[in-house]
Parts: sequence; structure tokens; C-alpha cells
Amino acid sequence: MKIELIKAEVSDATSILAMQKKSFMPLLMKYQDMNTNPANETLEQVLTRITMSDSFFYKIVQEKKMVGAIRVKYGGEDRFWISPIFVDPRFQGLGIARAAMKLAEEQHVEAKVWELATILEEEANCRFYEKIGYQSTGVTQILNSRATLGYFKKAAKGAE
Repeated sequence: MKIELIKAEVSDATSILAMQKKSFMPLLMKYQDMNTNPANETLEQVLTRITMSDSFFYKIVQEKKMVGAIRVKYGGEDRFWISPIFVDPRFQGLGIARAAMKLAEEQHVEAKVWELATILEEEANCRFYEKIGYQSTGVTQILNSRATLGYFKKAAKGAE
């Protein structure tokens, strides 16, 4: 399975938002995290992320078809933040997210630290991030009575 990351353009915003909603809706229904779940974002929010100068929003493309997206945001001091990353539910479980994370790291060699957050109750997601080198920082944020956000980080390859 070969994927590539292609920089998203303003014209991609509608299709990215539709796939983002489809990908995150099960979590929104399960955890009711109305203020933080990407399924509740607007087209304007996606457009802002695509056009921000310190943000790199990529379509994840396999065989010329968008199967997901990943956003990398520069956080200062050689720190990069991933949010969101998602894969169309029809293509989940095929290693696409892992490959996309690896490609993002390869495209941003200036990064010293990678960071992200995920819902701690989603143990499979936590295990996925841990398998690719992320470690819990111990910092958490209670979203509501159903969900807690956990923060993870990873030293970039070559970083001390």
C-alpha cells in the first residue's frame, strides 16, 4: 500500500470536511464532546487550517483518491502538533494512518518534538500512538463525564 501526502488547497475544504465528519462522528456520538470533536467543525474552521501560515494540511492520497487527511501545525521551538489525523472509515485498519504519520515526519525534518492529543478512553488509539513512538506526557484534560483528552509526545528522529 503506497500513499502520498498532498498539500490541501482551499478547493479541497468541502471534501475534507465531509470525510472528517464521517470519520469522527462515531466518537462524537459516543463521547458527546461537542466543543472539541472534529465532526462538529465548520467549513470556515477547515479553511482557516488549510490557509494558516504555520499549518500544513495534507490530503492522504492512495491511488489518486483521497482516503484521509493530516494536519501538521508548527508550535514554535521546533515543536510540531498533529491535529487532526483521520482516515475514511472504509480504509481504516490498513496502515494508512501509520504511513501518513511517517511521511509527515519525513517532510518536516526540522521538527525536534511531535505532539498530539487523543481521547484516553479510546485505548486502541492510545496503543496506536504508543506503537509509533509517542509517550503519554501525563497531562490530561477532562472534556466531560465521558471523555478525557490525553497528551502525547515523541522525540523526532535525530533529536537529542
